[in-house]
Amino acid sequence: MQKSPQNQFLLDADGPNTVRLSVAEATQLGLAALKCAGYSGEDARIIVDQLVDNALCGYVYSGLPRVLGIAEDEKTNKGRKPVRIVHETPLSALVDGGNNVGYIAAYRSAEITIDKVRTSGMASVGAYNSYYSGRNSYYVEKIVREGFVVMHVASAMPRVLPQGGKRPALGTNPICFGFPSEHGPVIIDMGTAAIMLHNVELHARLGQLLPEGVGFDAEGRPTRDAAAVLHGGIGAFGGYKGYGLSIAVQALGLLAGSALKCGEVQDYGFLFWAVNPEVMLPGSDFKKQMSELVRKIKETPRQPGVDEIRIPSERAFRERERRRKEGIVIERRIFEMLKAL
Repeated sequence: MQKSPQNQFLLDADGPNTVRLSVAEATQLGLAALKCAGYSGEDARIIVDQLVDNALCGYVYSGLPRVLGIAEDEKTNKGRKPVRIVHETPLSALVDGGNNVGYIAAYRSAEITIDKVRTSGMASVGAYNSYYSGRNSYYVEKIVREGFVVMHVASAMPRVLPQGGKRPALGTNPICFGFPSEHGPVIIDMGTAAIMLHNVELHARLGQLLPEGVGFDAEGRPTRDAAAVLHGGIGAFGGYKGYGLSIAVQALGLLAGSALKCGEVQDYGFLFWAVNPEVMLPGSDFKKQMSELVRKIKETPRQPGVDEIRIPSERAFRERERRRKEGIVIERRIFEMLKAL
């Protein structure tokens, strides 16, 4: 374990209940814990690479604590098969995730997306028979770094209450857009739920209260008790607007094959739509135009007290570079749980 640098300007504060790990140490801890959960070799490395990157970008609940969720998920103990394409055209592919966790199924689908866009200029790739896939922007960034524009959505099993409902009917259903620019990827990634499920799970593990207004118990009553919300549901973000977006993502999950495994229309489906900008704008420089758009947004006159206008993903990319040097801080209780696996 890396000792904490004596620096008051560290991005993440150290405390008696935290542990600071280098990237290498976090990776080894994740690989060892995943091996006990049944994942090893390249599959384990694919999972851990995202979990560590999530932590580097500042998404605590999407980092190493997710190994505990994978280990406890009933699907992890069921048989798995290699991810494979079951239907294909020059512009599309339908992928059977083989009951592998979504980190693997979505990663392989992103690779297929890149290959098809390179060959045909655009692609539509869907994956089913899988489950939780983590942070959408991880896959989108991978595709954008190849020079392509991409939209990625991930439908899921019911965890979110419909507007006015008492029981969950929608997944947390994130949606993500990615655009190449001269200064690197521009990523807009958001869940359509007021809080992501695994943030709720982390609060429950640590005995922490949730923010007001995001969770409901099994009777549909508002609560801050994370454990009660796991037996109830989450609200959509932004009221009816987030609710509408959540329905759209659930529907796009059907296009990715979410109902093919067991005929259930409320299930996991990962869909990638990507295009080479040259297909739409032959001879133009999309990256340059995108950079100009970002520049104009950031140069907008600021309101009093605002130091900078940031673009989505800018904070995460900056923090990633700092944490590569400073290390990753996790709760000691989570560290001990991972060691206990």
